[in-house]
Amino acid sequence: MALRIPKAELPLEVRENMVKQLGAVPENVEVTWHSPKVAQDNLEFGGKVGAWDAADASLKSFAHMAVAAPVGCGWCLDVGYFQAQNAKLDLAKASQVPRWRGSEVFTPLERDVLEYAEAMTSTPPTVTDAMYASLLDRLDPPAMVELTTFIAYVNLATRVNVANGVESQGFSDACEIPLAARPGGSGAASTA
Repeated sequence: MALRIPKAELPLEVRENMVKQLGAVPENVEVTWHSPKVAQDNLEFGGKVGAWDAADASLKSFAHMAVAAPVGCGWCLDVGYFQAQNAKLDLAKASQVPRWRGSEVFTPLERDVLEYAEAMTSTPPTVTDAMYASLLDRLDPPAMVELTTFIAYVNLATRVNVANGVESQGFSDACEIPLAARPGGSGAASTA
């Protein structure tokens, strides 16, 4: 798949800031910059979402990648894994998110968060009262609200990227441990 809309020209300051943060300009920013207000608001809200700290960073990182895999957002898997490395999260676990059901590396809480992220991502959502209550018992209410809203935001971002034709840029190539492919060879987890 190729970009469905050409990249817009970014202001030099924005371009330089993106390169400083990620080492390259994210194509999803270049695509959305056709509407600078949308792009700037999305970047601002994404920054605020990234600063939330009531829920564990690893749980949110795994949830992000668990949303990206079934939606097919290779860019999100790529950058999510890259960000996990930069945040010094457990890369052995993060690399296994695309095939979490068949992996033995996740704790029961992590598995439940991954299942919850997938349930929120399904159309229609398949979140159950029992699933929610089980997580709420182990997380406090602020963490549960944050995790839920974080997963909803990631659903927005992944779906925008896929609809615009944004694919992996190879950010995760810098990671020491390769990202696992999804079972069934769907290719959604591919970072190539």
